[in-house]
Amino acid sequence: MDKRTVALLAAFGASLIYAINHTLAKGVMPTYIKPFGFILLRVIGAAALFWIASIWAPKQKIDRSDWLRIFGCAIFGMVINMLMFFKGLQLSTPINSSVMITISPILVFVLSAIFLSEKITWLRTVGILLGFSGALGLILFGAETRQDAPNIPLGNILFIINAASYAIYLVLVKPLTAKYHSFTLMKWFFLIGVIINFPITISEFREVQWTTLPYDVIWKMLFVVIGTTFFTYLLNVFALKTLKASTIGAFIYLQPLLAISFAMAMGADALNLVKIISALLVFLGVYLVTKKSKKLA
Repeated sequence: MDKRTVALLAAFGASLIYAINHTLAKGVMPTYIKPFGFILLRVIGAAALFWIASIWAPKQKIDRSDWLRIFGCAIFGMVINMLMFFKGLQLSTPINSSVMITISPILVFVLSAIFLSEKITWLRTVGILLGFSGALGLILFGAETRQDAPNIPLGNILFIINAASYAIYLVLVKPLTAKYHSFTLMKWFFLIGVIINFPITISEFREVQWTTLPYDVIWKMLFVVIGTTFFTYLLNVFALKTLKASTIGAFIYLQPLLAISFAMAMGADALNLVKIISALLVFLGVYLVTKKSKKLA
């Protein structure tokens, strides 16, 4: 099996874990743990796992010139990205979250157009407008009466912030993956993430009744820490060594299909006309924006 195939499988594995995460994480919030408390659990658990794993990795010293970029990766990948996603998931639904994050490739292109002077064509302009109209449709018309989704429009807005933060993270981390081992990067990203997240999340973390948690909640929490946090970040960084950031971003397209199927199978969410139309607009928009870049990755 060649390197590119292995990298593609790694990216697919990360997308599958993320898709399952939409439903499992939603199932324990906020009854057993609030979103910010969950984030502290994630970053502490992942930091511990990556520092332990780094024992068997090559010993690398971070160049002084790279620390600012590493700090930026931690801010956008382990702080803003996570906080906004989990808070949004508490307020909204698994299907909404899986659709909204697919605008990341559009945001990557918009950022590239602003900061890297990437050419904006009329086709890509139409794609951007379609993608954001789909996202706006979910925000304005996607509200439902659900006890476990108290503020769907606000939750969907937080998903957009999450998607933008993840897009920035993918762009920032790419140069570092060619220079450092995955464990070297992840151990520092998550250690910085623990330090920054701690004052924001500690109050909700303290509210958790750890000794009375049901076993099914414990294994869901472990899945989020070990699967969604440890393995997905590791798989994506591994894949980035071979693939372009735009190619990794393209795997986000799979998440709604996988997440919707899992959510419906578990009875955690259901499709309606607004969700279907909004999803189609987002998918078409992303396709138009990334159509020409596919041959580059």
